[in-house]
Amino acid sequence: MSAASPAPANPASPAPSTPRRVLGLRDLVFYYLVTGISLRWISFAAAGGASVLLVWIGAWFAFALPLILSVLALSSRYPQEGGLYLWSRIAFGEFGGFMAGWTYWTSNLPYFPTVLYFAAGSGIFLTGNYSALPPAAPVYFIAFSLAALLFITLLNVRGLESGTWINNLGAAGMWIPILVLVGIAVALLRSSAPATHFSAASLVPRASLQDAIFWSAITFALCGCEAASFMGDEIENPRRNVPRALLAGSLLSVLGYMIGTVAILLILPSRLVDSLEGLPQAVAAGAARLGISGVLAPVALLIVVSNVGAASAFLAACSRVPFVAGLDRYLPEAFGRLHPRFGTPHVSLWFQFAAAAVFVFLGQAGTSVEGAYNVLVSMTVITTFIPYLFLFASVVRLAPRLAESTQPAFFRLPGGPIVVSALALLGFATTLVCILLSLVPSAAEPNKPLAVLKVAGLSFLLLAAGVAAYAGGIRHAHPA
Repeated sequence: MSAASPAPANPASPAPSTPRRVLGLRDLVFYYLVTGISLRWISFAAAGGASVLLVWIGAWFAFALPLILSVLALSSRYPQEGGLYLWSRIAFGEFGGFMAGWTYWTSNLPYFPTVLYFAAGSGIFLTGNYSALPPAAPVYFIAFSLAALLFITLLNVRGLESGTWINNLGAAGMWIPILVLVGIAVALLRSSAPATHFSAASLVPRASLQDAIFWSAITFALCGCEAASFMGDEIENPRRNVPRALLAGSLLSVLGYMIGTVAILLILPSRLVDSLEGLPQAVAAGAARLGISGVLAPVALLIVVSNVGAASAFLAACSRVPFVAGLDRYLPEAFGRLHPRFGTPHVSLWFQFAAAAVFVFLGQAGTSVEGAYNVLVSMTVITTFIPYLFLFASVVRLAPRLAESTQPAFFRLPGGPIVVSALALLGFATTLVCILLSLVPSAAEPNKPLAVLKVAGLSFLLLAAGVAAYAGGIRHAHPA
């Protein structure tokens, strides 16, 4: 197979008996909404105070905008199944494509239990109250995560016809709590002073190393707009619909982050905001002051649904990485098989379920619920940014092709290869800085050298495992 050719249909897989559902424009917009915004980052941002608003804007221009335009240019020129894996392979050959796909796929394994732990924590608010976690909390969090993983895997094995509805419902579950929060904040402003005063001085971000680490985390919240491109063959008219849906979804996502952050700070001062459960915490506090405490349980349910929907959306996208690698014979051929009835990469989906379930137990082992959540987040950050280095470097390498006016692409960046490369280099530099900052332990970490060693060591083991997997698979991909 040539580097630029799309993945072929798997001859070993029979034609599905059920027609494959494709994502239309509306489905794509909902998909980008559910993958582009995470309510847990609104809580995290609000804990940083009013100055985070400028950080949101700066992160969008320095990282999200270059990423969006890079994905638009690449997906318009190469809309086939495989996304970042395919683009990196075209730009840097077989090894570069494999490592980009490997790091992207493995970085999402700790993501699933992370987002499901957040959903489980929000589920505690369904009772209408929130109190200290009971002694059996680890069992609850593990059971919730495994049950949710099983549920979304079953839906995605049945195909986009089944999986899309939870994604779309998840998008609604992202926005309705934000709108409820904004409504509560506006209602409170009519009768009381805001908890946070947004003066010019309060909007200026502080300049320190710990603040820079906080900025990198905010940047991390803007990842995800590349996910749908992994399913290029399951998108209706991807050259036309991906740019439209991506632009709409990304702008709505950053808007949601900003108005949600402002609303929490109008209800609670930043020093009282819990960085994990700040959004339902603010809804609970504001609703109690307004005498409408009954709104808390429905909002908590929507937060749970939104995070399960986000996990489902990323599960669908990430499963296409080992699927395409199976087609290319870098992984066992079984990964490239389609379900005989539903036409989905069922082997890849079930393997991803099993691997994510392992991370649920690894994260919880020997620690508290909060400690497990922090371990999982730390395992995700660096490994998530590494594939973006491949993506931005691919844009620089392929800039002349992306700017060709003769190609049948719907989206082309104006200004030619120079503008394309400049935007990609900005995104690459921002990503690299965020990776370096992620190695710096927090001020509260008691054993800083050990913390750095764990983060750097895990990242190295991830890359080494990818090299080993490639070396083992190359013999099957190119038999003598």
